[in-house]
This record gives sequence, C-alpha cells and structure tokens, in this order.
Amino acid sequence: MVDLLVPRPFDRPTTLALTGALDIEAADAAKIFAAPDDPGDWPAWRRRLAEWRDDARRRSGYDGSRYDEPATSWASRCFSVALVWLWDERLFDHERQVFTVDAFVDRAADFGGFDGVVLWQAYPVIGIDHRTQFDFYRDVPGLDAVIASFHRRGVRVFVDYNPWDTAAGDEADHPHLLAALVADLGVDGVFLDTMSEGGAALRDALGRLDPAPVLEGESRVSLERTGDHQLSWAQWFADSAAPGVLRARWFERRHLLHHTRRWNRDHSNELQSSWMNGTGMLVWDAVFGSWVGWNARDRSTLRAMQRAQRALADVLSSGEWTPLTDTDPQALAARVFASRFHLGDVTLWTLVNRGGETYHGPLLAGPATTSDQAGSASWFDVVGGRRLDGGDDHATVPANGVTGVVRVVGDVPDAIVQLVAAAAANEVSTDASFPERTTHRSPVSRSTGEATAATVSVTAGLRSLAVAHRLRETGLYDGAPFVEAWKPLPPILHAPTTVTVEVDLSACRVAAAEVTVAELAQFLHDSGYRPAVPHRFFNGSVTPGAAGGDRPATYVNLADTRAYAAWVGGRLPTEFEWQVAAAHPDFTRRQPLVWNLTESELTDGVTRSVMLKGGCAYEATDSEWYFDGGPRAPDFTARFLLAGLGVERSTSIGFRIAWDITAATGETAA
Repeated sequence: MVDLLVPRPFDRPTTLALTGALDIEAADAAKIFAAPDDPGDWPAWRRRLAEWRDDARRRSGYDGSRYDEPATSWASRCFSVALVWLWDERLFDHERQVFTVDAFVDRAADFGGFDGVVLWQAYPVIGIDHRTQFDFYRDVPGLDAVIASFHRRGVRVFVDYNPWDTAAGDEADHPHLLAALVADLGVDGVFLDTMSEGGAALRDALGRLDPAPVLEGESRVSLERTGDHQLSWAQWFADSAAPGVLRARWFERRHLLHHTRRWNRDHSNELQSSWMNGTGMLVWDAVFGSWVGWNARDRSTLRAMQRAQRALADVLSSGEWTPLTDTDPQALAARVFASRFHLGDVTLWTLVNRGGETYHGPLLAGPATTSDQAGSASWFDVVGGRRLDGGDDHATVPANGVTGVVRVVGDVPDAIVQLVAAAAANEVSTDASFPERTTHRSPVSRSTGEATAATVSVTAGLRSLAVAHRLRETGLYDGAPFVEAWKPLPPILHAPTTVTVEVDLSACRVAAAEVTVAELAQFLHDSGYRPAVPHRFFNGSVTPGAAGGDRPATYVNLADTRAYAAWVGGRLPTEFEWQVAAAHPDFTRRQPLVWNLTESELTDGVTRSVMLKGGCAYEATDSEWYFDGGPRAPDFTARFLLAGLGVERSTSIGFRIAWDITAATGETAA
C-alpha cells in the first residue's frame, strides 16, 4: 500500500554528478535539481547546472521567441494564480444567483492579490449526465461578462481542459471545441488538467487564435515543449535540504511555474522554493469542495513575496541568477540560504530560513558586501520594509519564512521605493494554525399539510447509519479527505468507503416514489410558479398531459423542488430519512432511474453542496474522474457540488416528498 505522506522515488529531487559524465536522460526529465549538502560543492554544482542548460538548449534546438510576443509576454509576470470552482460562494452568490467578481478580487488582497484565476467548471460534477466539459462553460449565462470583469480588475483568466472527458465520443473534436470556447469567452490561457503538455492538434488549433492563449500544464513540461508552454505547475515533488533549482525555470528563465501542494496545511516549503527560484504560487484553498485553507503566516509570506516579485519581475526573469551564494557563515549555520538575481544596477538576494528558529543577524558576505560599487549603493529589506546600512547589516528571517535584500547602485527606482513602503505597512503574522471551517446544514422546515401521495413511514429515534460513498477529492462531510498527503492515488483515491453516522430522526412519511413529470406540470399550471433562473429544458412551460407524464420529473433544482413541496404541504426528505425509508418494501423507484435530491444541503461558506441518493440510469464509465452513476444501494450517498444559474439542473436528478408526523397523534402535522 502506498504511503500518502511519503514522496514517490521519481518525485524526489534529481542529483547532478559534480564530476564525470552527466546523466542526460535523468537531468532532462528532472522536476528539481537537488542542491548538494556541502556548501563547498555549490560552485561545482552551479557549473554543472550551466553545462547542462547550454547543452540541453543546443540538443533541443530551443526557440524561446514566443516568450517575447507582446500578446503572451504577460505570462512571465503571472506570479500568483488561484484555482477556483466557478460556483465558489466567494465568487457566486447562490441566494441572489449573481457572480461577485469585485468582492472576490477585493478579498484576494489577503493573499497579495491574484494575477490570474483558473475557473474550474466541470469536475467533480461532470458525469452526472451527458453534458461535456464544454457544456459546463457554455451553459453559464453571462460568463463572458464575468471574464470581462476579471480583466477590468487586471486579472488574467484561464479555462480548464479535461482530456479524459471522452464519454461523448467527441475527443477528436476537442481541439476545435476548445479553440472556439477560448475565442468566444476571450480568456487568456488554458490549464491542461492531468496533462504536462498539449498535443500537436491542440497546439495547432489554439495557435491559430489571435491572440493565442497561454498554455499551462499540470505537471513537468518537456524541453521540447517549453518554448510553447509558458507556464506549468510545480507539483508533486520534494526539495533537497538546501533549496534546489527548478529544472524548467533554469532552462528558460521566463517560464513561470506555480508551486502547489493541494493537501498541505503548511505551505512554507513551497513558498521558499518559489522565492529562491523567482517563480510563482498556485493558491488552492478549496480542492474540489474540500476546505484546505491557508494559515495566516503563509498568507502573510505570500503577500510579501508577491509585492517584491511584481516590482522586480525583470530582475527575476532576465537577470543573472546565481543559486545558493553570498550567505554569511553565521546565517548559513542557522540554515538560512540565499540566491542572487542581478540586472543592471539592481541586485536582489532572496533568502529563506529552513531552521526551526527565527534568525536575526548578518545575512550576506563575500562579494555581496565588498563590491567596488557597494559603497555607493542603497540597501533595502524588501520584506521587512526598511533601509539597511549595507549587505552586512543585521536582519530578521522568521522561522520557515523568507526575506529579501535589494542593492541599488545610483538612483533608487520609484518601484523599489514604493515596494519598501508597502512592505513596511504589511501585516506580518506568525500564526500557523489551520483556519478551520465548519460545514452547516440548511435548516429543515416542518411540513404543513397531509400526504398527497402513497408513503412509507420512518419512525422516530436514534439510529446508527452506515453511509457508503466513493472516496473522492470532494470529501463527504466536514474535513478534507486527505491531509498533508503527498499524492493520493488509487487504490486509496476512489476507493469504496463507509462511514458511520449517528442521527436522531423525527417521525415522517416519505413518498413511495418520485414526483412525476405530470405532477410537476400540474403544479406549474395551478400555482403559476416559474423558476427564478429559467432553463432551456425547464422554464415553466411544461403543460399537463405532456407525453411521458409518468416519468420522474427532472431538470429541477432545490428551489424548484422546495416550491413544489410547499405546494403539497410537504418538504424534501433528508438523506438519512431517505436511506431509512428505502429499506421499506413499498419504497419504489420510477424509470428511468434518477438521483433523488434531499433536504441535505450543506455549506462551509465556500462550497455549497447537496446529498443525492439512489443512483441513476446514466453512468459515464470512461474515466474515474466522472461523477458516480448507475443504480446505487440505499446506503450510498453522493455529494453533489451545487452550481447556479440553472447549470445544477440535470436529466439525472429528480425528487420525492416527505411529510412530518406529530409524536402525539401519529398523524401528519397540520
């Protein structure tokens, strides 16, 4: 069994031989080059790094001209990207059914602001019905306006591409469908989910657009594709004791990686590697519905890094980079490490503290403080926000934290003056506690009338229920399914799992079968109810007597079903009432089989979801990433993340009604 807390062998840093022949195959495929443990070996290591890079560029015939194109050169400055579920409650108001882009961007200031967002649209709900990944974008009313709002706030937007979405048999058309989507929405980039790089057909279709979108792979990019994939994730790999060098960043300085460890509660290692390599971070605090929020210390560190990286972007992407150099021996003994970036009159040292204690003392030594120009230079701590007397001035590097020292020869640019002032005003935190969130269930209102359909009874009392589910990244109830996990993989990920839930049920009657199309049509006709957000398949135009009236009513959302339930004096059953009722021999399922909505709506203030019961006739089997389908046993529960604006409606989801029973009379409550 794989140990989720231990990196796999090929996720470990790659060691370069300091003498003799280089292992070219291993070096070309490296995620990160390990730094030698002995500082005395660092000069030889740097020479080997340069030797490999020069040879790799020659062997691959590298052409980096795309990085110079005005339409895409912004990518080398896109330091902070957030991966966001399109229906995240910080971006979408589910009560008002409106997107709140400005509020989202304003709130992002706690992370230092975002340069880009990946709007994740389909997984983990895709597979609930026949809709494809492209439908989950195209069915969103006004999505182009949402993207335009991000652009007005200076935030680049990426769409997500899922190559594994092949249930519709349209995979050959993916390049053209994706290109059309990118053009219609006006997005800036494409995130290649599960892919390190896009294939030739995909690159060709997207490359015909003007401007062509930037491509970002989820894993390590090859040497051959670095020239046309300007961004990638730094994911699923360990670092050496002294900070190593990211292979893709070293090969092409303008290639920007985004560090991410999605299940971590401590992001200090990622932040430090990003800082030492002059590259970016991916902020992902809700992983497909699982809350994995960032602590205050790490948010504070990221804010400091982002300010400096944006102000000194040219130095980081075009300057001379010397890894692991110039550190004062006293600082080095405390496990404080420095890298140097130099361009023109500006030199930046990025420093990290990998020791367990806050360090205060001299930071730099050697050429850094003895340069002929040092006497005419101005020195600044760009994280602490203060002027320094020189490179040997004492400064503080928090435990597991970072700092930065800048030397400017001659006049100090306004950007650096403003950077230091902003750093001085930054609220620094040392609080590394996990920012817990509690999942709340929407209150269940008691019914007001008598049962209008055949029912089965659920008696009151305490019950211990076994709830089966598939262990997905969404989790089920409170808490993330994985914590500090390296990379969850099968057989753990997607494994059939059962949890025991203690519930105290009140007596109720649950409808023996789902509400039909005919019954829903009668409701619409008699009540005049119309959905707040019309849908092309359910807009209030269904009429009594329509064909297929005995089929289960579908294309409904919680608001629709609650309105129908109130009309018949009932309510939806909770997931637990449904499960208990399903054991009764008179409990039936209409055909075709559809998932049943329940009155188990949950929210942690970030992700809103509802529990579905019963399974459905449709089942997408092409990939393990699809939503659960097919018939399901009564104890099986599927967590369905709620979209909005009608996108949550599905051909595979219907509902049934429940009515409460008074304890005194055993009758339906009036």
